[in-house]
Amino acid sequence: MKAQESIPTTKVERSAKFVKTGFQIGGNYIKHYSKKLFNPDLDRAQLNEDNATDIYKSLSELKGSALKIAQMLSMDKNILPKSYVDKFTQSQYNAPPLSGPLIVRTFTKNFGKTPENIYDSFNLVSSNAASIGQVHQATLNGKKLAVKIQYPGVGDSISSDLKLVKPFAFRLLGMSEKELNIYIKEVEERLLEETDYELEVKRSIEFSEACSNLDHVVFPRYYPELSGKRIITMDWIDGLHLKEFLKTNPSQELRNKIGQALWDFYNFQQHELRAVHADPHPGNFMITPEENLGVIDFGCIKEMPDDFYYPFFSLISTDVINDRDKTIDAFRKLDMIHKEDTPAQIEFYYKSYREMIELFAKPYISKSFDFSKPEFFEQLYAYGEKISKMPEFKQARGVKHFIYVNRTNFGLYTILHELNATVNTDTFKPTLEKAV
Repeated sequence: MKAQESIPTTKVERSAKFVKTGFQIGGNYIKHYSKKLFNPDLDRAQLNEDNATDIYKSLSELKGSALKIAQMLSMDKNILPKSYVDKFTQSQYNAPPLSGPLIVRTFTKNFGKTPENIYDSFNLVSSNAASIGQVHQATLNGKKLAVKIQYPGVGDSISSDLKLVKPFAFRLLGMSEKELNIYIKEVEERLLEETDYELEVKRSIEFSEACSNLDHVVFPRYYPELSGKRIITMDWIDGLHLKEFLKTNPSQELRNKIGQALWDFYNFQQHELRAVHADPHPGNFMITPEENLGVIDFGCIKEMPDDFYYPFFSLISTDVINDRDKTIDAFRKLDMIHKEDTPAQIEFYYKSYREMIELFAKPYISKSFDFSKPEFFEQLYAYGEKISKMPEFKQARGVKHFIYVNRTNFGLYTILHELNATVNTDTFKPTLEKAV
């Protein structure tokens, strides 16, 4: 993949990139409808393919929040046409890397030294490049290190980027403006945290220490003295990303072992720490030669306040869902049912959300769950498809915490499905003493 010599960093440069992409998409529509004149039965597959290619190319060159949104959308498999999902999934593993001179400039700006003056060796060719930064291999005192470098201008461009992404999001997601604004505000807060590498190092140390007793989960050691606002230095973890791991045709026993480690890692955080690694895309995990799950990125953390945690987890892990009044009370606390709703609306949302919760909770209500079964995911996607067509769901419903908590849990379910893992789901249960 050709190295990228520069990144558009000013608002004007980044706006121009979006405008250009908008023109390309307009051209794709003209091309599609011209062909449709001669072939009325033509479907949108080629149009979606062309649009996905143009949007992904643009977002991958802009990097940062623009590419991060592509990454998030690729995980919401029931929202987008398949061609978008396939194309955007690339952003979970790679993006065009930065050129050597741009990397050296970033080091000089942050440390006043070049990488060669800091490490014993430093590979200017990145080992992988993603949305907010790219990773290089280095050595120091006989230790193999991973050095993560943030792309120039990423933190400064988040707010303006998200405004520029809105027209694409409108077209792709079909959300109302109010709902889209809630979504984008929450995304903006998390992204601003993700670009704060000093915060990431602090959290990475805290979370890896808190999770250190989990079986078959390993973390790199972090080096604050070799890290800064735009650079993180940590131990290099050898291993395979999920896609590469699955190509080795692992045994069912090993799939279950890695799946169990993943389930425990997420549910320990949710229920014991009340804060969770909220970026469960496969690029953030490695399967090590010792058959452990290596967690290599703590950039995105979502904290769960009591007024969200208790009503939400009481619905999925107790018999509250079998009591209509208690369920409606929980839905009100979570802003899924509004105080101005009519009795007919209350009944409609009660039934719709109860169906959703019962589906979502299936892994939680038995001692173990087989994530290889396609029926569970077909039901989830069918439900998503159904409500996406209902006018009642065009308006914003639910507290903002759902955005990342749903993303986290559906991301977890999806990785477990790709692993075809069966896991014990009763290892870390919700703690609901205060639950009403």
